[in-house]
Formats: sequence, C-alpha cells, structure tokens
Amino acid sequence: MTVTAAPTTPKALNHIGIVVDDIHRAIEWYGEVMGFRLIMGPRTLKPQAAATAETGNIFDARFKEALQAHLVTGNSIGLELFQFVEPVSVRSHDGLKDYEHPGYFHICFTDPDIEGLAQRIVATGGKMRTPVFEFIPGTDRKLVYCEDPFGNIIELFSHTYEQTFANWPLEGQVT
Repeated sequence: MTVTAAPTTPKALNHIGIVVDDIHRAIEWYGEVMGFRLIMGPRTLKPQAAATAETGNIFDARFKEALQAHLVTGNSIGLELFQFVEPVSVRSHDGLKDYEHPGYFHICFTDPDIEGLAQRIVATGGKMRTPVFEFIPGTDRKLVYCEDPFGNIIELFSHTYEQTFANWPLEGQVT
C-alpha cells in the first residue's frame, strides 16, 4: 500500500455488533457479568418500518425481523446486540475451531481479575475455552478465552491492549 498523504489520526473503536439467540437474556447477562449499561432498546427492526435506513441497506431480501439493543462498556465502547427473529440465526461453527473462515473471531475485554471474571462467566451459563495462562512469559500479562451463553467468543486480558503489545519482544516478528 502506498501512502501519499500525511499519517492519519488513529480512529476510535465505536461499537461491536454480535448476534445472540435471546436478546433479553443477553442484556441481563452482559449487565450482570460485565457491568455493561443498557442505553437503548431492545427495539424491533423490520424492513418496512425502519426508523433508519439500515435494514433496507444492510440486510438482504430474506430479512423480515430482528431485535436490537445497545449497551455501553466501562470505556464507552458500544456493544450492539442482534437477535434475528426471521430468519432465525443458527450457529454454524464452533468459535475457536472455525478460525479458517474470514470474519470476526472474538471480542476482548480487559479486567485485572480475569480468573474471577472467567469463573463468573462459567457460573452464569458461559464457558471457559482455555485455561488462564501467562500470555507473555516472565510477565504478569494473562489471558483466557471464554464464551458467552450465546456462543460468542470472549477473550479476557489482564492488561490493556497497549500495555500488552507495545513492548513486545522483537524476536519472532515477521518483517
């Protein structure tokens, strides 16, 4: 890629949209387990009754109805939940084992007590996909892969993204 203009300012992550099979349960789960706050919805999305242009421009002709809700994280990033009513969404893969297909793989949240949060995820219907492990050997950086009760892969970092990767050892890097 050739860049001819001045470097651009880093863009802020606005929100992440995920599909769940029970939006009311997901709102409750993400509120109780992750502390996210509901700021809008749930609302019904239908092609003919859309308050915005999104349904007609984003979804194909098979789309008839969905429920949508918006939550906000501790650092004001949005989590947009969708429950497709017609057609109904069907889980067609097994998260970590489906990494060979393009698309979103997981979402990651930061919490200094990832062991406690992972236990809470399991206690409320989710899964631990991996054990908690030391991500960068010889440091206190830990991570664990979990799954919410709706089949979405959640990674937990003990430290922020920048704290984790900014001082990464150079050996093994692809140049």
